[in-house]
Amino acid sequence: MHKIDVGAKILQANEEIAQENKEIFKKHGVFTVNIMSAPGAGKTSVLEETIKRLKDEFAIAVIEGDLQTSVDSDRIKALGIPAYQITTGNVCHLDARMIHNALHDFKLDGFDILFIENVGNLVCPAEFYLGEDLRAMVYSVVEGAEKPKKYPLMFHEVEVVLLNKIDLLPYAGVEIDELKRNVLEVNPTAKIFPISCRTGDGLDEWINWFRNRVKRFKENVKS
Repeated sequence: MHKIDVGAKILQANEEIAQENKEIFKKHGVFTVNIMSAPGAGKTSVLEETIKRLKDEFAIAVIEGDLQTSVDSDRIKALGIPAYQITTGNVCHLDARMIHNALHDFKLDGFDILFIENVGNLVCPAEFYLGEDLRAMVYSVVEGAEKPKKYPLMFHEVEVVLLNKIDLLPYAGVEIDELKRNVLEVNPTAKIFPISCRTGDGLDEWINWFRNRVKRFKENVKS
């Protein structure tokens, strides 16, 4: 009897399409970011604040993934930024094929940065590579200091962890140093930025790092 690992076949097929996506992004010189988090961590708020600070320097586009509604893409469009909505129904993540299909309608000509806001889920989105250049995670500090150890996959797979809602730390019973230690235990190379979209604390540090990351990408594409 031969066992067929359906999960492995799905991920292999996803990887092949993701590589096609990556070639498309590279061809257009677009730096692509996959933003992931649990529901309610503040992905869209982080995206809004990031766009506000960078839209005069870079041409930005956004692909939004949600189970239902276009609420988040409407928020992005209100900033004057093109946004394409992918509604997944009952699927708890975006995959490479969804992005590939979106690119038939959502053209990348003239853009510098493409943000992909993934479906709110702390596990599944990290399993599916989309062809992105950067994986960033938004984590609300009120979710607790223990989650990096309890749900390590996403923390392990990302390059950047944005610890959002630090203005709520006094009310959350969470020690930021403990949370940072737990993140680094799972992913020793992670870049960690404690931020608050409400107060603006920490956003300059994140934006400066991200801006330099995009510029390095652009220089490499030209060379």
